[in-house]
Amino acid sequence: MPERPSKPEMSLAQQSFLEERKRKRHWIMAARILLFLLFLALWEIAAQAHWIDAFIFSSPSRVCTTFWGMLLDKSIFLHVGSTLLETLVSFALVILLSLAIAVLLWLSSTLAQVLDPYLVILNSLPKSALAPLLIVWLGANQRTIVVAGMSVAIFGSILTIFTGFSQVDPAKIKLIYTLRGTRWDVLCKVVLPSSVPTFINTMKVNIGLCLVGVVIGEFIGSRQGLGYLIIYGSQVLKLEAPLTKMRIPLKA
Repeated sequence: MPERPSKPEMSLAQQSFLEERKRKRHWIMAARILLFLLFLALWEIAAQAHWIDAFIFSSPSRVCTTFWGMLLDKSIFLHVGSTLLETLVSFALVILLSLAIAVLLWLSSTLAQVLDPYLVILNSLPKSALAPLLIVWLGANQRTIVVAGMSVAIFGSILTIFTGFSQVDPAKIKLIYTLRGTRWDVLCKVVLPSSVPTFINTMKVNIGLCLVGVVIGEFIGSRQGLGYLIIYGSQVLKLEAPLTKMRIPLKA
């Protein structure tokens, strides 16, 4: 049997470069963790030393105690699971709809010119102001919260993806047409592959925006979820809501 070619050995300069990159990554990770721990320590010290009002601002120890209690009675799984499900559903719908609409706009330049000002206006609307209207129109249920999560991200996502489509290298598109390709070939073989980085960056932004929209919806029309916990804690002026009071709404 023919021998497999051996891998070329790295030079000392290459090994030194890789080790330096590895050390830098470790240093960055350690700095991130240290910064987070310093924030928690400062927050706890400020609460214990009465630099801040612990009744309003709470403290890491109180939050951890409440979190542990919610783990024991399993109420935290209900709230986190509800918010996570609504966020993932709204995120998936935003990605599918925004990609489909962006492709449609790219296929029809006339339609893109007609809808462009409307998309810009809808994207600039304050989404928190739409949540009460959605509750009135659709009712206080999970469907409304999913729509609230979508409303925060979908219009900006359409504009970003369509802009990425429009900025594809025209020389590549001309080459496809020169080789007697169709508009579908241009879309599948040039536009979509070239827009993958834009699409991935849009997804990174959208997952956070969908979470924000879902929490806003839970502020107004939900009896469970992280948004419900936040609004309940603000009503009783405590970041960590008392467990005995937290269980009452869950049974209603």
